[in-house]
Amino acid sequence: MSGARMSALAILRGQIERIETAEVVHPRDRIALGHGAADAALKGGLARAAIHEVFCEGRQGAAATGFVMGLAGRVSARRPLLWVRQDFSELETGALSMSGLSELGLDPRRVVMVRAADVESALRTSADALACDALGAVVLELWGETRQFDLVASRKLTLAVQGSGVTGLLLRMAAQPLPSTAETRWMLRAAPSPPGSVWNAWGAPVFDAELLRNRHGPCGRWIMEWNCDECQFSEPSTYPQPVAAAPAHRQDSAVRWQRRAG
Repeated sequence: MSGARMSALAILRGQIERIETAEVVHPRDRIALGHGAADAALKGGLARAAIHEVFCEGRQGAAATGFVMGLAGRVSARRPLLWVRQDFSELETGALSMSGLSELGLDPRRVVMVRAADVESALRTSADALACDALGAVVLELWGETRQFDLVASRKLTLAVQGSGVTGLLLRMAAQPLPSTAETRWMLRAAPSPPGSVWNAWGAPVFDAELLRNRHGPCGRWIMEWNCDECQFSEPSTYPQPVAAAPAHRQDSAVRWQRRAG
C-alpha cells in the first residue's frame, strides 16, 4: 500500500473515531424537550452539535414538519435557523407557512429558507451551513428515496456539526432509514388533538413520536404535545369531559324504587 493511501486511511479512521466519540466533544450540551419520559431516554434532552433524523410516511409530512419545527425551536437558542429543502418538496407538500411558525410560538424572522434544485445542491448547502457557528440549527428536508444521501454524506454532516456546534435536523419524507451517523432517529405520526378551549377551535399539536435509534440510551414511543406558549413539548394534557346533569324534573331512581317496594 502506498504512503498516500496509508495517510488517507489514517485520516479516515481518525474521522470515524471522532464521530463515534462525539459525546466526549460535547458531553453535556443537551437541551431538554420538556417531555419527561423522552428527556430521560435522551439522558437529559436532545444533543446539540449532532445530527438527528426524523422519518415519516408521505401523508404524515405535515406532522413531521411540525415536530421538526419544535425541535429546531428548542435547540437553536434564539439564533438563526436555516431550512434547506428541494424544489420537489414544495411541489409535494407545499410551501412552509410563516404564520404557522408564529402559531407554534416560533419567530419566523429567524428562519432563512433555501430552495435547492436537486439533492446534491441541498447536501452541499447543508454541509456548508452546518459548518457556520453563527447558526443555531440547520434543517435538511429530503423527499423520497435518494442514493446521494449515503453513509459518506452522513459522516460529512456529522463532522461539520462537531466542528461548529450547530445542530443538524434531517427531515426524511417517504423514505426508508439507512445506515447513518445520526445521534437519534425518529418516526413521526400525527396523534389525535384534544378539543381546545371554547375560544379556540383548534387543540394543541400532538405527535406520536417513536424513537427508533438512540446512540446513548434506550428507545421508546411517546405521545408528545407541543405547548405553543412555552415553546416546548410536554406530556399530553388531560381534558375532562363534561358530564350531563340529571334533569331537575326527574326523581332519583333509588327514591322511585323505594316507593314501589313500599
